[in-house]
Amino acid sequence: MRIVGLDYGLKRIGVAVCDPTGTLARPLTTIRADPHDAVGRVAALIDELGRDEPAPAAVVIGLPLRLDGTPHEMTGRVRAFGVALSARTGLPVDYQDERLSSHEAADRLAVRHRPWRRRKALLDAASAAVILQDYLDRRAGRQPDDGMPGREASDR
Repeated sequence: MRIVGLDYGLKRIGVAVCDPTGTLARPLTTIRADPHDAVGRVAALIDELGRDEPAPAAVVIGLPLRLDGTPHEMTGRVRAFGVALSARTGLPVDYQDERLSSHEAADRLAVRHRPWRRRKALLDAASAAVILQDYLDRRAGRQPDDGMPGREASDR
């Protein structure tokens, strides 16, 4: 089952997809978050993905929480975006704790891309891939549900 992963932000939305087996996530692109039609832009991309490969069957959006697990000021916006996207696409939307995903993505990018400008351009899509991979691993039982969904105990 193909799943789309999103790292939602007010300026940019990182997008990732997984392989048809639902095992491996990869960064795809970054979309400018149009304040008037971010849902429409993401829905159009999801439609486009379904033309060339198996259509996505679900969407996972990174849910911003504070380190202590309490809601962040963006938590409500992300949930509202997810509800609107589900209504627009007809796809189920799930949420994955995104705590520290940007740091993990930045660390991974730093290994392969030295210049900061190059890493910054790739960061949102890479963060979406981390979020999606955490979701896939947790769903498959490859990561324990230890109070920080999608995070290894060593990342706490």
